[in-house]
Amino acid sequence: MQIADEKQPTSPAADRTDWRNISADPVYSMVVPMFNEQDSVAELHAGLTRNLLSLGRSYEIIYIDDGSRDATYSRLAELAAADPHVLVIQLRRNFGQTPALAAGFDHARGEIILAMDGDLQHDPDEIPSFIAKINDGYDVVSGWRQRRVDGLFLRRIPSSAANWLIRKISGVDIHDFGTTFKAYRRDVIEHLNLYGDSHRFIPALAAMIGARITEVPIKNIQAPYRPSNYGFGRTFRVMLDLMTIKFLNSYLTRPLHLFGKVGLVNLAAAFLIGCFLIVEKIRGESVIITHGPLLILGALLFMMSLVFFSTGLLAELISRVYFEAQHKAVYTVRELRRGANIWRGRPGRPRPRYGLDPSPVYEQLNSSPDSRIGD
Repeated sequence: MQIADEKQPTSPAADRTDWRNISADPVYSMVVPMFNEQDSVAELHAGLTRNLLSLGRSYEIIYIDDGSRDATYSRLAELAAADPHVLVIQLRRNFGQTPALAAGFDHARGEIILAMDGDLQHDPDEIPSFIAKINDGYDVVSGWRQRRVDGLFLRRIPSSAANWLIRKISGVDIHDFGTTFKAYRRDVIEHLNLYGDSHRFIPALAAMIGARITEVPIKNIQAPYRPSNYGFGRTFRVMLDLMTIKFLNSYLTRPLHLFGKVGLVNLAAAFLIGCFLIVEKIRGESVIITHGPLLILGALLFMMSLVFFSTGLLAELISRVYFEAQHKAVYTVRELRRGANIWRGRPGRPRPRYGLDPSPVYEQLNSSPDSRIGD
């Protein structure tokens, strides 16, 4: 299955000053979150450009400056001024990797979206192998670091345990959920909402909507310009996020099935205790004196069953609000840059290209209506 050729704007009322319409939609979108990566900007961009050009189709590179405190943004702004394929998104503060990726995905216009880290721990020369798998008909292609060069106790063992648990709970048979280096079809990404640290669970979330998923072996390179900040603290956060993914995967549309099961167990135990105490009372026993603790336990179990049933019903209502309400973005954008064009950010996600909402999310600062950047 081959990727369709690049799309052209079809809306007769398309505004060329809109950041989406400043150039024709590309086939490939490369999304790269950056945080204090000033030393890797030039080398990373050269490698991405070389490999994306080799694909022979139109492309864009989206860099997300996630509140860097060094010269990362100024160097990215220089790239945007020199290379029309570059879109730079500056977030107002450091939101974290998942919100930065969400910002990149929301602004990507390509049919195929690739993502990787900005610290050169991933080799851009492996991009064609991801595209080859996408062309084979897969919806998500995940990188697999077969030979890890990380520390044994702080990274490899916790990572192996976490990947095993995620694989068993999600049912997605891939070996490496943690790497950012992945490729996606656009129609899969559009169905996902990322919160917290859920970027590592994208394959599991994609499997919930029926995506075809595979993996390709990649090199595991020690980031040359920045030491790893991985530790046991992150492993604990992964475990907690995994509980969330399990709930989303199994009970998001029917939370009462989870809370109701626990409530039924408590109610059944309270019922059996109640029956036993009634029999003892009929036999002439003093229930309060002889079985006082058991009576209190039965009452507590009955109250807990009511609490779980109530929680399940409230969760059912919340899940319906979740599916029906408008989703708020988990990040805020300060500005976008492409070439000489700058757009000032406003709260909210970028509006759909041909959506019904007439209010734009961005206000253009410095370009004429006829400006247009070519590939």
